[in-house]
Amino acid sequence: MKMVYSNESSFLVNNTKNLIEAEGINTFIKNEFSQGAMGEVSVFDSWPELWIFDDEDLPRALEIVSLSQNSVNKSDWVCQQCSEENPAAFDLCWNCQSEKTKKVS
Repeated sequence: MKMVYSNESSFLVNNTKNLIEAEGINTFIKNEFSQGAMGEVSVFDSWPELWIFDDEDLPRALEIVSLSQNSVNKSDWVCQQCSEENPAAFDLCWNCQSEKTKKVS
């Protein structure tokens, strides 16, 4: 088992978990409910951590994490259905679950 991602935001950790699991890689979240222990333990020790079960999946999982974090050529987008702004890493609108519309050049 290997850790592939950690962040203070459980939302971001769960989003990354969903991206990795969509590729058929089994994951689990460690410290999912530890943020209440902040002050008793180090802040970083209470962050949720995303782990994979199979070490052979590590390169692909890290690639997915990297792609989800890379915003160099990406920008936030506005949903055509409900007009909500969505982060570039989202392919579905967080509000209405409509698919991201591809731009036509």
